[in-house]
Amino acid sequence: MVVIDDLSRCPHPEDGTVVTIGAYDGVHLGHRRLIGQVRDLASDRGCASAVVTFDRHPALVVRPESAPKLLTDLTTKLELLAATGIDYVVVVHFDEARSKEPAADFVREVLVACLNAKIVMVGHDFHFGHNREGNVAFLERLGPSLGFAVEGITLYDDGSGGVVSSTRVRVALAAGDVRLADALLGRPHLVRGVVVRGDARGRQLGFPTANVAVSPELCLPADGIYAGWYTRPDGSRHAAAISLGRRPTFYTDADAPLLEAFLLDFAGDLYDEEGVVEFVDRLRGEVRFDSADDLVAQMQRDVAATRDALTNC
Repeated sequence: MVVIDDLSRCPHPEDGTVVTIGAYDGVHLGHRRLIGQVRDLASDRGCASAVVTFDRHPALVVRPESAPKLLTDLTTKLELLAATGIDYVVVVHFDEARSKEPAADFVREVLVACLNAKIVMVGHDFHFGHNREGNVAFLERLGPSLGFAVEGITLYDDGSGGVVSSTRVRVALAAGDVRLADALLGRPHLVRGVVVRGDARGRQLGFPTANVAVSPELCLPADGIYAGWYTRPDGSRHAAAISLGRRPTFYTDADAPLLEAFLLDFAGDLYDEEGVVEFVDRLRGEVRFDSADDLVAQMQRDVAATRDALTNC
């Protein structure tokens, strides 16, 4: 996969491209189904396949006060897109000026001049450009004069309660239902961040944890205890009992959740490395215990439950 993050260095493939556009937050099953259709059609037409996305969610610029929490940072999104087998990904820098750009200008600059688009495939509910003027009908009107056709795609319904969407994933995570979120994503929900020094409370209790500092823009599940995985920069993946919350046994005024991962059967220094935390199953909600001993006893049960949950995962 070739990543293009500078529109002055566009490939403009001679045989053209079949291209899709979107935020692609999460790169969930619906996204992957659409990208699969892009690849199949590109193969049939002898074209390259391409995804156009953005370096940040457009809502963070257009309506920051109500922008959704992100399911993926840019690094993760590009890794997931690479796994789809797409030929090109154009990462468009999205700022206030871009938000005010007429949709027709975006089409000419990115789809035509950069990618030599021959077919544009987008979901029927897709909008882009200033005041969301761009949609399937808009592209269909513009396409004939610019050399591309348009295919509007029905959103993917997994048969279990509606279309697969980033919003539906966020709702599941807010409820702590990581199993549903993972099913919609087609993979465990994950976040990444640098391991920072904390108050060493876990070490004092016999369960040294990696305190992972996650960007406030990223979507975390509801507070609770989870079974999951921790991946180190060297690629090694470790089973982990994960605590996400405000640690009410020791603190009464924590205003933000802390993400801690206890790596099973691991001893070593994790400080200052970037770790990736995957959520597989919610074991329980966060509870205030009467004593540290009661908490330790529960943590021992949580570790055992984590081993059971991750068996064959």
